[in-house]
Amino acid sequence: MRFSKAFLPTLKETPSDAVIPSHALMTRAGMVRQLAAGVYSELPFGWRAMQKAIAIVRQEMNAIGAQELFLPVLNPLEVWEETGRARDFGDEMFRLKDRKGRAMCLAPTHEEIICDLARSFVRSYRDLPQMWYQIQTKMRDEPRPRSGILRARQFIMKDSYSLDADQDGLNKRYDLHALAYRRIFDRCELKYFEVGASSGLMGGTGSQEFMVESPHGEDRVALCNACTYAANLEVAESRTASIHDPENPDPSGQPEEVSTPDKRTIEEVSGFLNIAPERLIKTLVFMTGPEQSAPVMILVAGDDEINESKLLAVLGGAFRPAHPEEIKSSFGVEVGFLGPVNAPKMRVIADPRLQGGRNRITGANKNHYHITGVDVERHFHVDQWADLRTAKEGEICIQCGSVLRVANAIEIGHIFKLGTKYSSAMGANVLDAEGREHPIVMGSYGIGIGRIVACAIESSHDASGIIWPAPLAPYDVMLIALNVREPEIARQAEALYADLQGKGFEVLFDDREVSPGVKFNDADLLGLPWQVVISPKSLAKGGVEIKQRAIGQRSVIPMTDLENTLRGLRG
Repeated sequence: MRFSKAFLPTLKETPSDAVIPSHALMTRAGMVRQLAAGVYSELPFGWRAMQKAIAIVRQEMNAIGAQELFLPVLNPLEVWEETGRARDFGDEMFRLKDRKGRAMCLAPTHEEIICDLARSFVRSYRDLPQMWYQIQTKMRDEPRPRSGILRARQFIMKDSYSLDADQDGLNKRYDLHALAYRRIFDRCELKYFEVGASSGLMGGTGSQEFMVESPHGEDRVALCNACTYAANLEVAESRTASIHDPENPDPSGQPEEVSTPDKRTIEEVSGFLNIAPERLIKTLVFMTGPEQSAPVMILVAGDDEINESKLLAVLGGAFRPAHPEEIKSSFGVEVGFLGPVNAPKMRVIADPRLQGGRNRITGANKNHYHITGVDVERHFHVDQWADLRTAKEGEICIQCGSVLRVANAIEIGHIFKLGTKYSSAMGANVLDAEGREHPIVMGSYGIGIGRIVACAIESSHDASGIIWPAPLAPYDVMLIALNVREPEIARQAEALYADLQGKGFEVLFDDREVSPGVKFNDADLLGLPWQVVISPKSLAKGGVEIKQRAIGQRSVIPMTDLENTLRGLRG
C-alpha cells in the first residue's frame, strides 16, 4: 500500500480523552476513530491488525474441530426471558421493538440462541458432541465506556459453544478450548497467564480467564510468584493471620452498649473506641429472592471487603443492597448501627474469618450505639459459613504458603463450564443410549478480538509509538524513500516495493513528498516490525538501511541481502 494513497490519518498529539496507551496510540496511528461513547470505526490500518488476530483465532478453532457459523445480533427478547437473563442483564442489554411491537434485543452474547438451535435439531446422544463458533459483533450498553476498544459498547468477539451428552464430554471440550486459547495467545506473542474466575451472569460450575498484566487493567488478580496459583480477586482465596481477640473479662456475661455518637463507619468507630478495625464485625443486609424482597444478613471482619462475586455464588441469584428505608423498617435503626445480636430473624451468612471470635464489637441495632464483648456464635446464630471476603496483597497463598501479590490485568479470554443451566431452562434435551431424556451439557468460550490487538499495544510500545509483534502487524515492512523526487531514488524504491510484494511481504510504502523527520516519526508511531530506508546515503554505501523497530538497531546491507535478512528476522 502506498502511504500517499492510504486512508491513514495519523495525529501528532494524544487525544484528551485517551487515558491508556492503547487508546492513545490506536487513535494517533489512525487505527480507530470514535463515533459515539464506546462506539468506534475500525479504519484500514487497524482493521488489518484485527484481521490478523481473526485469522489466528479461526485457524486454531478449526484445528480443534469447531465449526464456524454466524448468528443474528437482533434477537427476540422472549428467548432471553426463558433463562431469566433478560432481567439479569438489566440496562446493559440494548432493547427495542420492531414495527409490529414485538420486543427485541441486541445480543450481548449468544448462549440462548445456541440453545434454541440445539433444541430444534439435536435429538440424540448420537448427534453429540458439537462445537460451534462465530466471530461476531456484540452489543452491551456499558454504563461507563472507556479505555478505547477495551471497554466499548460495540465490539468483536469470538464466541464458541460446546454441546455434550455428559460432564466428561464437557470436560474434554473445555480442555480443547483451553489448549486452543494457549496456542492463539502464544501465536499472538502475548505475555498472558491463566486464572480461576467467577462465572458471574454466565453461571455454571467453573470458569477460567486468560489475562495480560497491565497497570491499566480493570480486573484485579491475586498471583503467587512461588507457585502456579493465580485467581481473579472475584474468587481468589488466601490464608490470613488470625485476629487477636483479648479475653472477654466476663465470658459468661452479655454484650455491653457503648455510646458512639454519629460514628457509623468502621474507620470512625475503630478510631473512636481506639480498637483495631479487624475486631469489629461489619454487618450488611442484602435483598434476595425473585422479587428481591427477602433480607439476608452478611457478616465479615471490619477490615475486610465484601466480595460481591463470591456473594452471588453463595446466594445463587440476583441481589441488591437493602435501601436505608428498608433497614429502618426492619431494624428500627439507621445505617451504620446494625449488628447480629438481637437482630430481627433472617438468614445470617458469615465469613469463616469470624469463626470462634471473642470480645468483638458490632452495631447495637440502636442509633448511635455499638456493643462490645460480643462472642461469635454464643451471642448470635450463624446459618451458613462461606468465603465472602476479597483477598489482599501480602496475604498467604493457599497452595504453597508464600506471599500473594495483587496486580491489575486485562481479560483477553474466558472459558466457562455452563453445565445444564441453559439447556434445562430452555428444554434442550437429548436421549441417552437407554432412551432417557437429559439436558444437553454446555460450555461457552469467549475471546475479545479487539482486546488481543489492544493488549499487544499495551504490552509493546515506547515513547515514539507502537511496537507490533510480527503476527499482528498490519504490514510486515515500512519502506521509506527519502528525497523521493530524485529519479534514482524513485526508481530504486519502486523496484524494491514491487520486489518485496512479489516475494510475499506486506509493504506500506512511504512515497510521500514530506520531510525525512515526518516519515521517521510516522514510521515509529505505526510501529511495523521492520523499516527499510532508501536514501542517497544508503545507496552510496551500496544498499538499503534496515531498522528493526523492537530494538531500534540500524544497519546498511546490500540490496541483494534484504530478503534473507527480513526472513531471518521474521524467524
